[in-house]
Amino acid sequence: MSYVDGFVIPVSRDKVEAYKALARKAGEIFKEHGALAVVECIGDDVPYGKLTSFPRAVQAKDDEVVIFSWVVYASRADRDATSAKVMADPRLKGDMPFDGQRMIFGGFVPWLEM
Repeated sequence: MSYVDGFVIPVSRDKVEAYKALARKAGEIFKEHGALAVVECIGDDVPYGKLTSFPRAVQAKDDEVVIFSWVVYASRADRDATSAKVMADPRLKGDMPFDGQRMIFGGFVPWLEM
């Protein structure tokens, strides 16, 4: 079975194109270093819930859209090795078009793939 890193972040609507450019670049780098797949999604039908929701989770503001993305690896060991290489890659250094402090992320072991 594979291993998946998931991410949820808020991005200002006026920075979505900058985010897309960064995501394309980062996706190429992740794949170059060993990721099997990279998926980026822009919130389209993401209601603000009364108790919980994607927007609440990342404290999204009215002028922000929620991004949901994931990276697939062959295994946890591959994820750990790939992540170390990606974090050290100088091509991803610099300002990010989002507030990284409001990013939610984590690693997951799939239990069902259909």
